[in-house]
Amino acid sequence: MNKRGIFLLTLLWRSWFYLVFSLLLVAIAPVLLVVTAKESWYPSFFKVARFWAKTLLTGMGFVVHKEGHQVLEKDKNYVFVANHTSVIDIMLMLAVVENPFVFVGKRELAKIPVFGFFYKRTCILVDRSNMASKTQVLREAQRRLDTNVSICIFPEGLVPEDESVVLAKFKRGAFKLAIQFQVPVVPMSFYDCKRRFSFTFFSGGPGVLRVKTHPFIETSGFKDHQVDSLKDATYDLLYQDLQADQSADEDFSRQPKEFL
Repeated sequence: MNKRGIFLLTLLWRSWFYLVFSLLLVAIAPVLLVVTAKESWYPSFFKVARFWAKTLLTGMGFVVHKEGHQVLEKDKNYVFVANHTSVIDIMLMLAVVENPFVFVGKRELAKIPVFGFFYKRTCILVDRSNMASKTQVLREAQRRLDTNVSICIFPEGLVPEDESVVLAKFKRGAFKLAIQFQVPVVPMSFYDCKRRFSFTFFSGGPGVLRVKTHPFIETSGFKDHQVDSLKDATYDLLYQDLQADQSADEDFSRQPKEFL
């Protein structure tokens, strides 16, 4: 297929994402209005959100493949962390984690029509330029953990503008939460979101989305002064794993065609 044909197909596929994203959200909006009316109904909202995420990923031609054999206990809280490279990271996290969790995310997303309305009703919003907002996040996180709802944070904060970056520096928030509330950290590698659906509009395509759940990092007994140590250990684990996967992919792509 020539470049013009690939350009048109990619344009249609990308446009299909935003169409399906919007139509699904509008279709389930009445249900979301009900299940977000009370915070005690959050587990029901979470099930609806997982349905939305799985349907959207399937509709885009993505197949989720889970790696790792760590078992989440139903009545235990966790702090889930993963690399952040794409808008579909949110859907992928919802698709692979069965334990109800709440996202800690930037306040700006609340401005997105329809999505933003439910986002601010169900997520913990943070203004990273405001210290009072960060303090409020800790209080809100504790309240959610007390209701047996886990926490999910993408510790890079923002998706790196430079797509050659394997993993941007981590912020301390997720690890401060994990230590303060003595909650295990669950590191997760999202290998394919960048190549499948990056923020470069005319790129990507359907295919497999691999997710690896690494062994949990227990924080029982950790003290506040160990936040940076926990952050750095988690960063090193994910960076080395993602770098190894990227190197393996580059080696495969350089193989002679007769071996492909």
